[in-house]
Amino acid sequence: MHTSKSSLRRIAVYCGSADGSNPAYRAEAAALGTAIAEAGFGLVYGGANIGLMGAVADAALAGGAEVIGVLPTVLTGREIAHEGLTTLELVPTMHERKARMHELADAFIALPGGFGTLDELLEALTWAQLHMHDKPCVLVNTLNYWDGLVRFLETAVSAGFLKQENMALLRVAANATEALRMAADG
Repeated sequence: MHTSKSSLRRIAVYCGSADGSNPAYRAEAAALGTAIAEAGFGLVYGGANIGLMGAVADAALAGGAEVIGVLPTVLTGREIAHEGLTTLELVPTMHERKARMHELADAFIALPGGFGTLDELLEALTWAQLHMHDKPCVLVNTLNYWDGLVRFLETAVSAGFLKQENMALLRVAANATEALRMAADG
């Protein structure tokens, strides 16, 4: 079963709490937030007001989208919680953040980011591989940011550690518009 556009309500976006070294990363995050709002979808994300997280949330909010942030309490004292969201949910741990975002979302899109982004994306893919969900998982490959990860996964396939059919669970988009279309098409 795939997520059809009619059943797609909210998209979880995994991304960095930094802006990155090139302004194109922040611009793509804002473009994704705008596209989510224009398509009538809601955004689920990590709840911060900084970096790509803040950019995607602010753009979605500006477009009138529902924006739900899920923030672990360990991060609340760092003054990064986005105060302008539709809903900001505080959860005790990073594990509970991932589980809650998964529960709230119908698709997953990853923008550039670091360890946290990679962790969230790979967990969503692992759960899909284990048939725990059939929600689309899409990378936005801004400035070829994710090329190294894709090459690594291709190596895992050729070395016999990842099945090709499971590699196909990850879709790679050139930009926010393409990623949203992939997520909506299931």
